[in-house]
Amino acid sequence: MSTTETRPGPVATLPARITPELIAGLTALVTATPADGADALPAYDMIEVYTGATVGQLPQSRPEDVLAAYEKSRAAQREWASWPLKRRLAVFERAHELLVRECETVADLIQIGCGKTRRMAVEESCDVPMVISHYLKTARRVLRSTRRGGPVPLFTTSTEEHRPKGVVAVIAPWNFPFAIALSDSVPALIAGNGVVLKPDNKTALCALFGVELLRKAGLPEGLFQVVCGEGPDIGPTLIDNADFVMFTGSTATGRVVGESAGRNLIGCSLELGGKNPMIVLPDANLDEVIPGAVFGVFANSGQACMHIERIYVHESIHDEFLRRLVRAATDLNATMGAAYDYTPEFGSLVSPHHLARVAAHVDDARDKGATVLVGGQARPDIGPAFYEATVLTDVTPDMAHATLETFGPVVSVYPFTDEQEAIRLANDTEYGLNASVWSRDLSRAGRIAGQLQAGSININDGFVTSYASKGSPSGGVKQSGVGSRHGDSGLLKYTDSINIGVQKRQVLAARSGQPYDRQLRITLATLRFMRRTRLR
Repeated sequence: MSTTETRPGPVATLPARITPELIAGLTALVTATPADGADALPAYDMIEVYTGATVGQLPQSRPEDVLAAYEKSRAAQREWASWPLKRRLAVFERAHELLVRECETVADLIQIGCGKTRRMAVEESCDVPMVISHYLKTARRVLRSTRRGGPVPLFTTSTEEHRPKGVVAVIAPWNFPFAIALSDSVPALIAGNGVVLKPDNKTALCALFGVELLRKAGLPEGLFQVVCGEGPDIGPTLIDNADFVMFTGSTATGRVVGESAGRNLIGCSLELGGKNPMIVLPDANLDEVIPGAVFGVFANSGQACMHIERIYVHESIHDEFLRRLVRAATDLNATMGAAYDYTPEFGSLVSPHHLARVAAHVDDARDKGATVLVGGQARPDIGPAFYEATVLTDVTPDMAHATLETFGPVVSVYPFTDEQEAIRLANDTEYGLNASVWSRDLSRAGRIAGQLQAGSININDGFVTSYASKGSPSGGVKQSGVGSRHGDSGLLKYTDSINIGVQKRQVLAARSGQPYDRQLRITLATLRFMRRTRLR
């Protein structure tokens, strides 16, 4: 009798805080048909990236479940919108404290799905309290009604109001699954909307935990709904029933979302891809540039929309810059590891599937003549989705990495001779999300920044300074997106601007029996008078 040997599967290495009971409680928050229901979809196996082990089952929503989520959120939104803003903000005062208190658990859940380092996971957990804190300070000013002048002083007035749109669809990515899911939802909620959130299946646990914390802080039951599933399966229903869509992801998918929103005549905000450049001028302090470049390129293993993929270095310092960058990348690779502590400084990619995409870009460049100075290899000895920090030179336009977003720990370095050449090369892309300029001369760096085509431009930093400035909008130009998050616009986009005009006396109506040419002369004289006196 023959026997078949069964090899044990990988074993998860979860922190003690992450229990089966916690995971089961979080997945129960998903609006989906019960697993024992006749119409239930197969659950999604949630994987611990470090080991490839399954840690739980994520229910998958059907289109009918998405409709049910909207129905629940709309019912709760009517009450929520009636609350005074002060009462809504009190919920987020409590949420801020809960989020800070639970940052370690948030970091655990982020790491399970993403495989990023502990430092990056903790820093990501801090993004949401920062956004909450900003809008706690500014929401009253931004959302209050504003009295404007009417067309005829004294006799008319106009008042601008900002009313919630209704229920907002938030489609969040896997690379910063907690920060983006919650930081995009918070201003929508503060403005008085309900939210239906679709996190990525791979990284849903941390987003679900954030939703649970907001509910504990006092959000009305049903207001914040979560649906899970693949985009093609539930995306159309999600968008068709929304009053506004906030999407973060690839440019290709962003076009689909934007087209769907347009057909429904609803607004959308899209943060999409990038091929972000860095310019290093000859006077730059390399002692500062190299650590900045390492973080700008390799933070989160290169899986950040705003991370640097192209570096242009003045020819006078190019060789020295390259030598130092290669050494720093080599040192970084030595710290690669899979752990829920602060020992590793370089983490995993999100999945073996994404690793294959990153590796394909590097292999294509290598095959076409690029030089791999460091990295360029997967590290299955550490985990199933680890890939080395990689520095390329001799990259030419026919290579995929030259123009396409690799979204991994890979950077190409090029020499340049003068500023205008560097600016031209930096702008030579269909994307325009982020750019970086390094120089001791801030005026010179500022002049160059003024010519770069990007929604965020950082001087003597890779991307953190602009993104962490919650008072200023963050978004892309060209093919990198539409709209922005953060700042006043990041709150107002979730509202409809309403104009209430009041005419105290009928001064705008045509006078009965008066010839129109006389009315016209009076109107034109009035316009000239108001301009001379600056009344209007």
